[in-house]
Amino acid sequence: MDDIQLGVIGLGIRSDLAGLAHRPGSGSLVAAACDRDSRLLAFAEERFGPRVRTTPDHHALLDAGLDGVFVLTPDHTHEQIGLDFLEAGVPVFLDKPMTITTEGCDRLLAAAHKHRTPLYVGHNMRHMPVVVAIRELIVSGAIGEVKAIWCRHFVGHGGDFYFKDWHADRRNTTGLLLQKGAHDLDVIHWLAGGYTRRVNAMGGLTVYGDIDSRRDRSGQRMTEWLSTENWPPLSLTGLNPVVDVEDLSMMQMQLDNGVFASYQQCHYTPDYWRNYTVIGTEGRLENFGDTEGSEVRVWNRRSDYRAEADLVVRVHSPAGSHGGADPVLVEEFLRFVREGGATVTSPVAAREAVAAGHAATVSLRDGGRAIDVAPVDPDVAAYFARGQK
Repeated sequence: MDDIQLGVIGLGIRSDLAGLAHRPGSGSLVAAACDRDSRLLAFAEERFGPRVRTTPDHHALLDAGLDGVFVLTPDHTHEQIGLDFLEAGVPVFLDKPMTITTEGCDRLLAAAHKHRTPLYVGHNMRHMPVVVAIRELIVSGAIGEVKAIWCRHFVGHGGDFYFKDWHADRRNTTGLLLQKGAHDLDVIHWLAGGYTRRVNAMGGLTVYGDIDSRRDRSGQRMTEWLSTENWPPLSLTGLNPVVDVEDLSMMQMQLDNGVFASYQQCHYTPDYWRNYTVIGTEGRLENFGDTEGSEVRVWNRRSDYRAEADLVVRVHSPAGSHGGADPVLVEEFLRFVREGGATVTSPVAAREAVAAGHAATVSLRDGGRAIDVAPVDPDVAAYFARGQK
């Protein structure tokens, strides 16, 4: 098997995904790397070998004969870079979120449709073992027909992860309800079998806005400043020069199939995990933990409070980041580049997650008013439903 030639745009923390795809002699290799920061670009040869082509400008790679490209840059840059490669006919992996506005997502979908260029969005949580276990229980009928989904997201390292770099500036993300929540909103849609059509939300910058210590960390990776010793939250120092995104948010959703859902996100909890509760016509399920050793518990009998569930599914997480999901995600993209066909992730679903998060952020900043979410253009949706053929 000849190695497919891949490019990676953006050498920050998520460029580890490209590292998983760099397998010279085994089917794929990173042939080109791009980053505007010369300090990060200087390490490209060390990571991908002396033959890797490097450039600070992604335009130089549009006609480089690449078989696919990973776009792993900050969120607000996804749209234009993605549009450029789609127009050039280069299959694109866009890390989530697809981009930071609903309109931007629609432009990307339209471009992939127009140019018939394969588009893949990296919603790795669809491959996380705990999410897969929950979905399998739902599909098997373990709780009957789904009627409600609640997700509580405890972002225990939120101050270090999202308030010390570009994430803290709404110009780059719209807000963390979209940026971080896009994962969970996609999962909620996937578990419910529908997409959000009406939202409202509330929240605010309730803790990190009180910290005056600021620092420009351009060129650094998150691993260079992350410390589990940074506690309590108000003791953090060196936040991003601009901090204008919410650290606490709550949204409610009405889906097109009648399911109701809610999502809560807090960036200063002592613990870091996601809790999904799914309620159906014949029971409910809930996960306890979301990494190795977690469980999904199902209750089907009426009772008062009881910790003992009627069914317990213990979740094993294989090696690899995000509970073993990232290696599976990369493998799916490589197969998609070589063969095309259906994938577990979905560009239309990725757009719908952004659309829900974008509308919720607008609602949050406008007094919590309800906002309708428009669906994807039917012709475009049909194209992706056919497997981008």
